[in-house]
Amino acid sequence: MFYQRKILQQIKNHLKSKEIIVLNGMRRVGKTTACRMVFDAIRSENKIFLDLENPIEQKLFEEKDYNNILFNLEHFGIDIKKKAYIFLDEIQAMPQAVKAIKYLYDHHDVKFFLTGSSSFYLKNVFPESLAGRKFVFEMFPLDFEEFLIFKNTSMNFYQSLGQKDRNKNSIRYEKYKNLFREYMEYGGFPEVVLAHNVNEKRLKLNDIFKSYFEKDVKILSDFREIGALRDLMLLLMQRVGSKLEISKLSSEIGVSRETVYSFLSFLEGTYFVHFITPFTHNVDREVSGSKKVYLCDNGIVNHFAKIAEGSLFENAVFLNLKKYGKINYYQKRSGGEIDFVVDKKIAVEVKIGGTDSDLNGLRKVSLSLGVKQYYLATKEFNPKGRFIPALEI
Repeated sequence: MFYQRKILQQIKNHLKSKEIIVLNGMRRVGKTTACRMVFDAIRSENKIFLDLENPIEQKLFEEKDYNNILFNLEHFGIDIKKKAYIFLDEIQAMPQAVKAIKYLYDHHDVKFFLTGSSSFYLKNVFPESLAGRKFVFEMFPLDFEEFLIFKNTSMNFYQSLGQKDRNKNSIRYEKYKNLFREYMEYGGFPEVVLAHNVNEKRLKLNDIFKSYFEKDVKILSDFREIGALRDLMLLLMQRVGSKLEISKLSSEIGVSRETVYSFLSFLEGTYFVHFITPFTHNVDREVSGSKKVYLCDNGIVNHFAKIAEGSLFENAVFLNLKKYGKINYYQKRSGGEIDFVVDKKIAVEVKIGGTDSDLNGLRKVSLSLGVKQYYLATKEFNPKGRFIPALEI
């Protein structure tokens, strides 16, 4: 059974456009399945789905004369004289195909759909000449709303945090709290969510991490110190929600600061980690400030690092908050701090329980920054205003 992801409708809205559709995201988040569903939804037989990790299917795009690609496609039933739909899965496996894609896009009525596992890589692969020729979408592991769909259940998720606060209720919380606990512990990779028992979930998580390391880290990167990069990944898991100390990381894994920066850029570009910068009204200070780190998926970090419940909970809240917009954090050298500031207008502090004192502290810091909306995201249910159960987010 296939479950529809929220991003699917966004992609379908552009089926009639000329632009190339690029679906990017970490391995095993469901990009291929989503594109297969788009492929099946297209009411035309003049379409083809190719896996560019398959050497046989790569040969279609190995022609020096791009017109010969048209003849190759004809053997697969594609009539280039008509509107054609070409799906290319894992485009990073064959970067030389991009020039051919541009040529076919410019000279024929071809709608391309591409998937890739690395924004870090695709930024270098796609030439500037494709500017204005593509729409880029990003897919991540399931958020909790999608998690419930994969569990064959659903909950009415309100659009804004204010609505979520006003419409929360203890009955709904009790109904879904155990599912949220599962989501928090094992994450949102679709195949892990669909696994039938804990042992199977753990095996899936091992396989996902191995696949990422073998196919992205070892193949896409050109780093010599692969062991140091692996060690850095494990260190970052243990530092979820913490500010990065580059010099300390450099010392612990035995490489230069410059190498650490290169590693971090790669890990972010391949969707393994997310970084957030300090909240400030000065863009230059935001860019230069210390970054906080969060992991791509709770299941990965919980399985390989076994961090404290508070950090694991904070990571889950972050992963569900980022769909609302850009996220920063705020921290003074002494005194107040805020875990997340969304789009510079909504403050969210993360607490397992949360008290009136926590809310008063958040209110003071938020208002001092000119941020009028503020909420506590809690694991436990609190009926008072501005306390939002994380499972509602």
